[in-house]
Amino acid sequence: MIPICLITGFLGTGKTTLLKRIVEENRDRKWIYLVNEFSALDVDGAMVSAENPDVVSIPGGSIFCKCLVTEFIGQMTKIHEQHPDTEGVVIEASGMADPRVIADMLKETGLGRYFELANIVSIVEPRSFLRLIHTLPNIIHQVEAADLVLLNKCDLYDEEQLTDTEQAVRNIKSGANLVRCVKGEADFSVLSKSGSHEELHGEYAKCRDPRYSAFSVELPHPVAPSAIEAFILENEEAIYRVKGYIQSLDGPVYFDYSKAGFSITPAEAGMAQCLAWIVKGGSEDLHSRFMALL
Repeated sequence: MIPICLITGFLGTGKTTLLKRIVEENRDRKWIYLVNEFSALDVDGAMVSAENPDVVSIPGGSIFCKCLVTEFIGQMTKIHEQHPDTEGVVIEASGMADPRVIADMLKETGLGRYFELANIVSIVEPRSFLRLIHTLPNIIHQVEAADLVLLNKCDLYDEEQLTDTEQAVRNIKSGANLVRCVKGEADFSVLSKSGSHEELHGEYAKCRDPRYSAFSVELPHPVAPSAIEAFILENEEAIYRVKGYIQSLDGPVYFDYSKAGFSITPAEAGMAQCLAWIVKGGSEDLHSRFMALL
Protein backbone atom coordinates (compact mmCIF):
# COMPACT_ATOMS: atom_id res chain seq x y z
CA MET A 1 0.00 0.00 0.00
CA ILE A 2 1.24 3.48 -0.89
CA PRO A 3 0.82 5.91 2.03
CA ILE A 4 -0.84 9.30 1.52
CA CYS A 5 -0.28 12.49 3.49
CA LEU A 6 -3.09 15.01 2.97
CA ILE A 7 -2.31 18.68 3.66
CA THR A 8 -5.32 20.92 4.27
CA GLY A 9 -5.88 24.48 5.44
CA PHE A 10 -7.76 27.55 4.34
CA LEU A 11 -6.52 29.89 1.63
CA GLY A 12 -3.29 31.63 2.57
CA THR A 13 -2.44 29.62 5.67
CA GLY A 14 0.84 28.37 4.19
CA LYS A 15 0.08 24.99 2.59
CA THR A 16 2.30 25.57 -0.45
CA THR A 17 5.15 26.85 1.72
CA LEU A 18 4.90 23.67 3.80
CA LEU A 19 4.77 21.53 0.67
CA LYS A 20 7.86 23.21 -0.80
CA ARG A 21 9.70 22.56 2.48
CA ILE A 22 8.68 18.89 2.40
CA VAL A 23 9.93 18.64 -1.19
CA GLU A 24 13.26 20.25 -0.28
CA GLU A 25 13.82 18.00 2.73
CA ASN A 26 12.92 14.76 0.95
CA ARG A 27 14.61 14.99 -2.44
CA ASP A 28 16.15 11.56 -1.95
CA ARG A 29 12.76 9.91 -1.49
CA LYS A 30 10.56 8.59 -4.27
CA TRP A 31 7.51 10.65 -3.45
CA ILE A 32 4.88 12.08 -5.78
CA TYR A 33 3.24 15.44 -5.03
CA LEU A 34 -0.33 16.25 -6.08
CA VAL A 35 -1.44 19.89 -5.92
CA ASN A 36 -5.15 20.72 -6.07
CA GLU A 37 -5.94 24.33 -6.98
CA PHE A 38 -9.49 25.68 -6.54
CA SER A 39 -9.02 28.21 -9.33
CA ALA A 40 -8.46 27.18 -12.94
CA LEU A 41 -5.12 29.02 -12.92
CA ASP A 42 -2.48 26.60 -11.62
CA VAL A 43 -0.29 28.92 -9.53
CA ASP A 44 0.69 26.59 -6.67
CA GLY A 45 1.40 23.60 -8.90
CA ALA A 46 3.76 25.67 -11.02
CA MET A 47 5.59 26.90 -7.91
CA VAL A 48 6.11 23.39 -6.53
CA SER A 49 7.04 22.01 -9.96
CA ALA A 50 9.97 24.41 -9.99
CA GLU A 51 11.30 22.52 -6.95
CA ASN A 52 10.55 18.97 -8.06
CA PRO A 53 9.43 17.44 -11.38
CA ASP A 54 7.29 14.77 -9.71
CA VAL A 55 4.30 17.08 -9.32
CA VAL A 56 0.77 16.43 -10.56
CA SER A 57 -1.65 19.37 -10.72
CA ILE A 58 -5.45 19.23 -10.60
CA PRO A 59 -6.78 22.80 -10.89
CA GLY A 60 -10.32 24.07 -11.32
CA GLY A 61 -12.11 23.02 -8.12
CA SER A 62 -11.77 20.65 -5.18
CA ILE A 63 -10.63 17.03 -5.62
CA PHE A 64 -13.40 16.24 -3.14
CA CYS A 65 -15.98 17.44 -5.64
CA LYS A 66 -17.69 14.84 -7.86
CA CYS A 67 -16.75 16.92 -10.89
CA LEU A 68 -13.06 16.15 -10.31
CA VAL A 69 -13.30 12.60 -8.98
CA THR A 70 -12.69 11.11 -12.42
CA GLU A 71 -9.54 13.16 -12.90
CA PHE A 72 -8.38 12.35 -9.38
CA ILE A 73 -8.86 8.63 -10.04
CA GLY A 74 -6.99 8.95 -13.33
CA GLN A 75 -4.02 10.78 -11.83
CA MET A 76 -3.75 8.45 -8.84
CA THR A 77 -4.05 5.40 -11.11
CA LYS A 78 -1.20 6.74 -13.24
CA ILE A 79 0.92 7.14 -10.13
CA HIS A 80 0.27 3.51 -9.20
CA GLU A 81 0.80 2.13 -12.71
CA GLN A 82 3.57 4.35 -14.07
CA HIS A 83 5.59 4.82 -10.88
CA PRO A 84 5.74 1.35 -9.30
CA ASP A 85 8.61 2.42 -7.06
CA THR A 86 6.63 5.29 -5.49
CA GLU A 87 7.10 5.34 -1.73
CA GLY A 88 4.36 7.84 -0.95
CA VAL A 89 2.03 10.59 -2.17
CA VAL A 90 1.70 14.04 -0.59
CA ILE A 91 -1.49 15.89 -1.54
CA GLU A 92 -2.05 19.60 -1.09
CA ALA A 93 -5.83 19.98 -1.09
CA SER A 94 -7.68 23.10 -2.15
CA GLY A 95 -8.13 25.59 0.66
CA MET A 96 -11.88 25.29 0.22
CA ALA A 97 -11.87 21.52 0.76
CA ASP A 98 -13.66 19.41 3.35
CA PRO A 99 -11.19 16.53 3.77
CA ARG A 100 -13.49 14.24 5.77
CA VAL A 101 -14.71 12.54 2.59
CA ILE A 102 -11.29 11.20 1.57
CA ALA A 103 -11.50 7.89 3.46
CA ASP A 104 -14.81 7.00 1.80
CA MET A 105 -13.52 8.37 -1.51
CA LEU A 106 -10.58 5.95 -1.56
CA LYS A 107 -12.93 3.03 -0.91
CA GLU A 108 -15.64 4.05 -3.37
CA THR A 109 -13.22 4.71 -6.23
CA GLY A 110 -11.22 1.52 -5.73
CA LEU A 111 -8.06 3.50 -5.00
CA GLY A 112 -8.05 1.99 -1.52
CA ARG A 113 -6.61 -1.18 -3.06
CA TYR A 114 -3.35 0.65 -3.73
CA PHE A 115 -3.29 3.69 -1.43
CA GLU A 116 -3.63 4.10 2.32
CA LEU A 117 -4.44 7.38 4.09
CA ALA A 118 -1.59 7.71 6.58
CA ASN A 119 -1.65 11.30 7.83
CA ILE A 120 -3.82 14.42 7.64
CA VAL A 121 -2.15 17.74 8.43
CA SER A 122 -4.22 20.91 8.79
CA ILE A 123 -2.62 24.36 8.80
CA VAL A 124 -4.26 27.30 10.55
CA GLU A 125 -3.13 30.86 11.14
CA PRO A 126 -4.70 33.25 13.66
CA ARG A 127 -6.10 36.05 11.51
CA SER A 128 -8.06 34.01 8.97
CA PHE A 129 -9.00 31.22 11.38
CA LEU A 130 -10.54 33.45 14.02
CA ARG A 131 -12.32 35.54 11.41
CA LEU A 132 -13.84 32.71 9.38
CA ILE A 133 -14.60 29.72 11.62
CA HIS A 134 -18.12 31.06 12.19
CA THR A 135 -18.95 31.45 8.50
CA LEU A 136 -17.02 28.74 6.62
CA PRO A 137 -17.74 25.24 7.99
CA ASN A 138 -14.99 23.58 5.95
CA ILE A 139 -12.38 25.29 8.14
CA ILE A 140 -13.90 23.45 11.10
CA HIS A 141 -13.99 20.17 9.18
CA GLN A 142 -10.29 20.53 8.31
CA VAL A 143 -9.45 20.63 12.03
CA GLU A 144 -11.86 17.80 12.86
CA ALA A 145 -10.15 15.53 10.34
CA ALA A 146 -6.56 16.43 11.24
CA ASP A 147 -4.02 14.15 12.89
CA LEU A 148 -1.77 17.19 13.27
CA VAL A 149 -2.72 20.87 13.39
CA LEU A 150 0.08 23.32 12.59
CA LEU A 151 -0.45 26.82 13.99
CA ASN A 152 1.53 28.69 11.36
CA LYS A 153 2.94 32.23 11.03
CA CYS A 154 3.48 32.46 14.78
CA ASP A 155 6.09 35.17 14.26
CA LEU A 156 3.39 37.58 13.07
CA TYR A 157 1.10 37.47 16.10
CA ASP A 158 1.29 38.17 19.83
CA GLU A 159 0.85 35.56 22.54
CA GLU A 160 -2.79 36.46 23.19
CA GLN A 161 -3.73 35.89 19.53
CA LEU A 162 -1.84 32.60 19.45
CA THR A 163 -3.48 31.40 22.65
CA ASP A 164 -6.94 32.41 21.41
CA THR A 165 -6.37 30.45 18.20
CA GLU A 166 -5.17 27.38 20.09
CA GLN A 167 -8.26 27.52 22.29
CA ALA A 168 -10.50 27.83 19.22
CA VAL A 169 -8.83 24.75 17.73
CA ARG A 170 -9.30 22.78 20.95
CA ASN A 171 -12.95 23.87 21.13
CA ILE A 172 -13.37 22.05 17.82
CA LYS A 173 -11.14 19.09 18.65
CA SER A 174 -10.22 18.85 22.32
CA GLY A 175 -7.42 16.34 21.86
CA ALA A 176 -5.85 17.99 18.82
CA ASN A 177 -2.13 17.43 18.30
CA LEU A 178 -1.29 21.13 17.95
CA VAL A 179 2.17 22.50 17.08
CA ARG A 180 3.24 26.12 16.67
CA CYS A 181 5.49 26.93 13.72
CA VAL A 182 6.82 29.59 11.36
CA LYS A 183 6.78 29.03 7.57
CA GLY A 184 5.62 25.47 8.12
CA GLU A 185 8.83 24.48 9.86
CA ALA A 186 7.72 21.66 12.15
CA ASP A 187 9.26 18.31 12.93
CA PHE A 188 6.80 15.54 12.05
CA SER A 189 6.84 12.29 10.11
CA VAL A 190 5.06 13.10 6.87
CA LEU A 191 3.96 9.62 5.80
CA SER A 192 3.89 7.69 9.07
CA LYS A 193 0.47 6.28 9.85
CA SER A 194 -1.12 8.39 12.57
CA GLY A 195 -4.03 6.12 13.38
CA SER A 196 -7.29 4.92 11.87
CA HIS A 197 -9.37 7.24 9.68
CA GLU A 198 -12.32 4.89 9.46
CA GLU A 199 -14.46 7.33 11.46
CA LEU A 200 -14.08 10.09 8.87
CA HIS A 201 -17.20 10.66 6.79
CA GLY A 202 -18.16 13.74 4.82
CA GLU A 203 -20.09 14.86 1.81
CA TYR A 204 -18.61 15.53 -1.60
CA ALA A 205 -18.31 19.23 -2.40
CA LYS A 206 -20.91 20.74 -4.70
CA CYS A 207 -19.81 21.09 -8.30
CA ARG A 208 -21.06 24.66 -8.33
CA ASP A 209 -21.04 25.86 -4.75
CA PRO A 210 -22.99 29.14 -4.61
CA ARG A 211 -20.80 30.30 -1.72
CA TYR A 212 -17.66 30.63 -3.87
CA SER A 213 -16.62 31.53 -7.38
CA ALA A 214 -13.25 31.78 -9.09
CA PHE A 215 -11.86 33.62 -12.09
CA SER A 216 -8.50 34.69 -13.46
CA VAL A 217 -7.37 37.98 -14.94
CA GLU A 218 -4.55 38.45 -17.43
CA LEU A 219 -2.66 41.71 -16.98
CA PRO A 220 -1.83 43.32 -20.34
CA HIS A 221 0.60 45.89 -18.96
CA PRO A 222 2.59 46.72 -15.78
CA VAL A 223 0.43 47.46 -12.74
CA ALA A 224 1.34 49.00 -9.41
CA PRO A 225 0.76 46.43 -6.64
CA SER A 226 -0.55 49.26 -4.46
CA ALA A 227 -3.44 49.79 -6.91
CA ILE A 228 -4.44 46.11 -6.66
CA GLU A 229 -4.07 46.23 -2.90
CA ALA A 230 -6.32 49.28 -2.66
CA PHE A 231 -9.01 47.61 -4.80
CA ILE A 232 -8.93 44.49 -2.60
CA LEU A 233 -9.22 46.51 0.60
CA GLU A 234 -12.22 48.36 -0.80
CA ASN A 235 -13.91 45.00 -1.47
CA GLU A 236 -12.34 42.88 1.25
CA GLU A 237 -15.54 41.31 2.55
CA ALA A 238 -16.20 39.76 -0.87
CA ILE A 239 -12.68 38.47 -1.57
CA TYR A 240 -11.05 35.34 -0.15
CA ARG A 241 -7.87 35.09 -2.23
CA VAL A 242 -5.91 36.82 -4.98
CA LYS A 243 -2.57 35.42 -6.11
CA GLY A 244 -0.32 35.29 -9.12
CA TYR A 245 2.47 37.07 -10.97
CA ILE A 246 2.37 40.68 -12.09
CA GLN A 247 4.77 42.99 -13.84
CA SER A 248 5.02 45.89 -11.44
CA LEU A 249 6.56 49.22 -12.33
CA ASP A 250 9.73 48.04 -10.55
CA GLY A 251 9.88 44.54 -12.04
CA PRO A 252 8.09 41.18 -11.73
CA VAL A 253 6.58 40.25 -8.38
CA TYR A 254 4.50 37.48 -6.86
CA PHE A 255 1.33 39.02 -5.41
CA ASP A 256 -0.57 37.15 -2.72
CA TYR A 257 -3.62 38.21 -0.73
CA SER A 258 -5.66 36.09 1.67
CA LYS A 259 -7.54 36.74 4.89
CA ALA A 260 -4.12 36.38 6.53
CA GLY A 261 -2.96 39.58 4.79
CA PHE A 262 -0.80 40.68 1.86
CA SER A 263 2.55 39.37 0.61
CA ILE A 264 4.41 40.90 -2.33
CA THR A 265 7.78 39.37 -3.19
CA PRO A 266 10.20 39.66 -6.14
CA ALA A 267 9.75 37.03 -8.85
CA GLU A 268 11.67 35.70 -11.81
CA ALA A 269 11.12 37.32 -15.17
CA GLY A 270 9.10 35.48 -17.78
CA MET A 271 6.20 34.29 -15.63
CA ALA A 272 2.72 34.71 -17.11
CA GLN A 273 1.20 37.96 -15.85
CA CYS A 274 -2.06 36.68 -14.41
CA LEU A 275 -3.97 36.75 -11.12
CA ALA A 276 -6.26 34.04 -9.77
CA TRP A 277 -9.24 35.26 -7.71
CA ILE A 278 -11.53 33.39 -5.31
CA VAL A 279 -14.52 35.45 -4.18
CA LYS A 280 -17.83 35.06 -2.43
CA GLY A 281 -20.64 33.77 -4.56
CA GLY A 282 -22.57 36.60 -6.13
CA SER A 283 -19.47 38.80 -6.30
CA GLU A 284 -18.55 37.98 -9.88
CA ASP A 285 -19.01 41.65 -10.82
CA LEU A 286 -15.61 42.20 -9.18
CA HIS A 287 -14.10 40.79 -12.37
CA SER A 288 -15.48 43.54 -14.58
CA ARG A 289 -14.82 46.22 -11.98
CA PHE A 290 -11.19 45.18 -11.66
CA MET A 291 -10.79 45.10 -15.43
CA ALA A 292 -12.14 48.65 -15.56
CA LEU A 293 -9.44 49.63 -13.05
CA LEU A 294 -6.78 48.38 -15.45
